[in-house]
Amino acid sequence: MKKVRPALWLCTSLCLAACTDVQPPLFGDPFPVPAPAGDNVLGPRLTSSPDGTISLSWMRRDEHGGTLRFSRLEGNKWLPSADVVTDDKMFVNWADLPSVQSLGNDRWVSHWLSKSAAATYAYDVRLAFSDDNGRTWGASIRPHSDDTATEHGFVSIRPDGDSVALLWLDGRQTGAAAGHQSGSGGMTLRAATVAPNGDVAGKQLVDDLVCDCCQTDVAVASKGPVAVYRNRTVDEIRDIYVTRFINGAWQPGVAIADDGWEISGCPVNGPAIDADGDLVVVAWFSAANDRPVVRAAVSTNSGRTFDAPLEIAAKGVSGHVGVAAIDQTSAAVSWVESDQYGSHAINLRAITLSGELGAAETVGRSDLRQIYPQLVRSNDLLILVWTDEFDDTTRLASVKVPILGFYDR
Repeated sequence: MKKVRPALWLCTSLCLAACTDVQPPLFGDPFPVPAPAGDNVLGPRLTSSPDGTISLSWMRRDEHGGTLRFSRLEGNKWLPSADVVTDDKMFVNWADLPSVQSLGNDRWVSHWLSKSAAATYAYDVRLAFSDDNGRTWGASIRPHSDDTATEHGFVSIRPDGDSVALLWLDGRQTGAAAGHQSGSGGMTLRAATVAPNGDVAGKQLVDDLVCDCCQTDVAVASKGPVAVYRNRTVDEIRDIYVTRFINGAWQPGVAIADDGWEISGCPVNGPAIDADGDLVVVAWFSAANDRPVVRAAVSTNSGRTFDAPLEIAAKGVSGHVGVAAIDQTSAAVSWVESDQYGSHAINLRAITLSGELGAAETVGRSDLRQIYPQLVRSNDLLILVWTDEFDDTTRLASVKVPILGFYDR
């Protein structure tokens, strides 16, 4: 399969010269914000909508399948939770996360994963809309038309007028029960737009060979949507690629950095992206040359070009990154690493356009290894949520981290 040749993008924007005097923002002490999730839950996901609504969704594992629930952030607390759907075929997983998000004007959208066959990784994407602020939900919609008993997931959603635009990993070319190992076929990255009445339009094969089970992510910059994903070449190089939505179509993906990570199986470690105007920030994990590292790269022209990557952390890192633009001069990156306490630290670090790094700070810990902490900004606060184990059950931990001096920047 022909692939776009990886290349390191060098940022030539003159804006960088004007931002060299900006110092990384400082963070205050994290404080807990109890999440109304209860016990036996996992898979938290945070979304920040264009109207400013911050929502948190998660799965409660049932005897068969699971229930998708969500809450909204109001002031300094999470509102009481509400159910979206109970699906006895729900694929309940720590890494492939459902979502619930506001589209504005009382309209919401949700997605989850539902088993299509007995094979472990045979599941479909299901989508549902609400027109009454999430109190009731319409019939579920499947955005992909194939009937293969293969993996469809790792979805990223953005509003598109009254509809929503989706990106997802699609295993229709891998064969039934293919699994996640090399040689099992080609996982693809696909896109479509779904209307509330169920009409599916704009179907596109974005990339015909990508990593099998790494998260995708999308952000909307001033010049349009930008998405990131982990690519896969025929030589098993699995680096992070970026694609922009231009003139109604996703463009061919290009490597954001030439890491050269050769790995024959999926690391389950996708990239994260956020945008504020022309600023686009991408964070990711790599272990090329057996050296685990968290990196980030900045664009000041809506993702057209990126500067050379910054090394955010290396010691003991396991990745599972998040990123949040703080303003048009700085951002925050989160990641997981093993610490001296025998647990897994959730760390946070600020970066600036000019490559200045703030101090790395630990804002929480989890006894669980398989976690994917979530990070968003809400005004002068950063919100982080992850899964932890308490008294032999799983619960959600939620904290707020103040951005000191945010309104003075």
